Amino acid sequence: MTPDPKYPELRRRRFRPIPVRMLVPNVITLLAICAGLTAIRLSMEGRMELAVAAIVFAAVLDGVDGRVARMIKGQSKFGAELDSLADFVNFGVAPGLMLYFWQLQELNNGGWIAAMVFAIAGGLRLARFNASIDDPNKPAFAANYFTGVPAPAGAILAMLPFYLAFLGVSKPPAMLTAAYTLLIAFLMVSRLPVFSGKTVRMRVPPEMVLPVFVSVVFFVALLIGYPWHILSIGSVLYLASLPWGWKSYRDHERRAAPAQPSATAEVAAAQTPAPSFAPTTPSDTEDERPARLN
Repeated sequence: MTPDPKYPELRRRRFRPIPVRMLVPNVITLLAICAGLTAIRLSMEGRMELAVAAIVFAAVLDGVDGRVARMIKGQSKFGAELDSLADFVNFGVAPGLMLYFWQLQELNNGGWIAAMVFAIAGGLRLARFNASIDDPNKPAFAANYFTGVPAPAGAILAMLPFYLAFLGVSKPPAMLTAAYTLLIAFLMVSRLPVFSGKTVRMRVPPEMVLPVFVSVVFFVALLIGYPWHILSIGSVLYLASLPWGWKSYRDHERRAAPAQPSATAEVAAAQTPAPSFAPTTPSDTEDERPARLN
């Protein structure tokens, strides 16, 4: 039915066109979701190497979409919510199911509980991250730290038994795999400060441009040629660096502590109303009142 032009409220609502730069990051995020869902299917079919590769590819896309959005100024509320949903699927649900189909199912209900706890921990980690983005009480130095292991890193760490198995190491007992899975889940939901490197300056001196290019190409070639070696070494080094991140955060916290009381005193002094020094002598009108009113 054609709307009557006499009644503007019945006219069909027109939406403004969306710039392409707003769509590009969301397309990358959707590709990451496709990779995570494909990893679940591949694990059900027993093709674990391809499933792990799909999760690693999803982690790469997760690191790219946010940077691309900031680079082309394509950030949006929709993109942020879609990114959180993708992280929950790719780095919470998919690794948990992969571990269950690979070995945890040997523990029956116990293995399913471990996989489920890992997935829930990933969801809680993302919900806490979204809720604390606009925290006004967060100190300035805290912007360089995550609270708990981030979900993509947690997924890469949780798949360490896969890497070792692909390298020919004998499969660990199912109980040990479940305990390791629960440990990574605990690290994700913990309050452990983890160095993020977000505020590190990424400017490269002109004389170091070519060496940086060569180093990146060399690392990518190593990752393609020896993926399980690189992922195993990287996972172990990441776990070993967690105490260093905690110590660095505590050092910043101790340095900021002496300045906090003085700043609080200045704020309290600024908020205290100035005392009134007006004389409190009785007014002339009170002295001139009739005697019956005194």
